Amino acid sequence: MLWVRCFKNITQVMQSIKTTFSTEIILKKSRFIGILMPCTSEPETLGILQQLSLRYSDASHIVYSYRLKTANGFVSRFYDAGEPSGTAGKPIFQHLEGKDLINVLLVVIRYFGGIKLGAGGLVRAYGNTAKQVIDTATLWPYTEYSYTTINLAYNQLQAFEYFLKQLEGEITNQNFGESVELAIKLPKANLNDFLQAYPANPQ
Repeated sequence: MLWVRCFKNITQVMQSIKTTFSTEIILKKSRFIGILMPCTSEPETLGILQQLSLRYSDASHIVYSYRLKTANGFVSRFYDAGEPSGTAGKPIFQHLEGKDLINVLLVVIRYFGGIKLGAGGLVRAYGNTAKQVIDTATLWPYTEYSYTTINLAYNQLQAFEYFLKQLEGEITNQNFGESVELAIKLPKANLNDFLQAYPANPQ
């Protein structure tokens, strides 16, 4: 039984989102707004948090957690925003971790309603808000991408575009001169197949 549980953890597919989702719950007159957003870097995440701080400047607490896969490895953080330690950010993070969500930021904004919830009540409120917004979200298998550039003759372009489509890749930029210079994005799992047909220098 232990072997089966370990095997499931190893093979679990990371998930992410493509757009923002939000939800709201009211508990003992306190209002909790959950917002789940895609993000790809800590600077981007911090920029989003600054915008939310301005937008919800009258909120009692802006609690958050995020999980990122960066060039330097995995980054996971959570913040209680003045709530008792372990009652806010951590319950949010546990739901992100439980769904193996990556490259996401989950924020829970609280407007205090005048009735204290206690430590257990806070854990449930923040955790339930996080769970509810994740449950409303459309989750996608997380795909790690590789990037490269390639130069082609004009008469190669049509066949190349067809081949790239088969590998679920896309052209992100193109420059036309004596030849066509293309910037390419494709799933990392398909990079070897691409390089066998069109040797290049992946970034």
